[in-house]
Amino acid sequence: MRIPRRYWRNLDWPLILAVLALTFIGLVVIYSASHSQLTAQGASPWHYVQTQLVAFGLGLIASIIIVSIDYRAWARWAKLIYLATMALLASVLLLGPAIFGSQRWVKLGPMSLQPSELAKIAIVLVLAKFFEKEENAQTIQGVAKALLLVLFPAALILRQPDLGTAAIFIGLFFTMWYVAHGRTKHILISVGALILLSTAIVFMSLKGWVSIIKPYQLTRILVFLDPYSDPSGAGWNIIQSIIAIGSGGFFGKGLLNGTQSSLHFLPANHTDFVFSVIAEEFGFLGSLLVLSLFVVVIWRGLRIAAVAKDTFGTLLATGATGIFFFHLVINVGMTLGFMPITGLPLPFITAGGSIMLTSLMAVAIILNVGLRRSKIMF
Repeated sequence: MRIPRRYWRNLDWPLILAVLALTFIGLVVIYSASHSQLTAQGASPWHYVQTQLVAFGLGLIASIIIVSIDYRAWARWAKLIYLATMALLASVLLLGPAIFGSQRWVKLGPMSLQPSELAKIAIVLVLAKFFEKEENAQTIQGVAKALLLVLFPAALILRQPDLGTAAIFIGLFFTMWYVAHGRTKHILISVGALILLSTAIVFMSLKGWVSIIKPYQLTRILVFLDPYSDPSGAGWNIIQSIIAIGSGGFFGKGLLNGTQSSLHFLPANHTDFVFSVIAEEFGFLGSLLVLSLFVVVIWRGLRIAAVAKDTFGTLLATGATGIFFFHLVINVGMTLGFMPITGLPLPFITAGGSIMLTSLMAVAIILNVGLRRSKIMF
């Protein structure tokens, strides 16, 4: 579908430039974090960079398609996209290979896809469509139906198991419920009930009364409270991450000079703990730059949500922006020891095709809403 020329003046260049800058930084950091290990294995030191570029190319194609179609047309396909995503998530548990005890991927020829990442886009779309009717956000029946839409995929993802992504779903639900003019009292009561329920589940799991939470997930929670209770075991990752961040100082040790990363003290340095590599090699200044770029992405996303021409557009842009917010808080908090380790990636920075594809699709949704706004934005 051809985009009218009058829309192009609404293209949000600060958002686009921030995303491109984050992607470039990600490519540099991925190379720095993985080149020594790949070389030792006899593989090309550019392997992860190349796969990241392929994912970026595929994401760019998907983004162009998303931007080209008026976002209001996506509402008609919300139910179909949601059901297709549920089928993909179910297929992971039935057909997906088990990798390090988790079933999170499906094979598509030479490529692997993580459906839980794409499910975030589906959840944003279906919640935006559902909460577009204000009464659905203000009645118990409406909120209960919306919660069920979230709990079905969240339950499938917990079975993989992937607690971090399931937590993202809950965060998106409350965020979009609030923006859809949900009653503050009901939201606060629900958040309080969720906290009490989560605490009760953890307590009962520790006592062995229920088995909802996996043993290794319980260990991560306990280690989060005291990493040095098992410094050479479950606490190793957090401790090494904090050491790497602290050793970077103000200016960092320089590209390729991160000792915790290059000497393999820091695990998953090109995936889960990629922010630790940034802090070690580029220091406080480099970390501040990356965080500032994410702030730009979130700021522009919220501004576009605020000036959207309709409620559906506002909810779409808010949900897509929420994906970046929750990923940023959980991933960076994890590397600093402020949150339990969940394996949640950092958008545009972490090596991974699925997260790159999902992140670019979320940006495309925000740009789509911004292109077709009817209000002036400064």
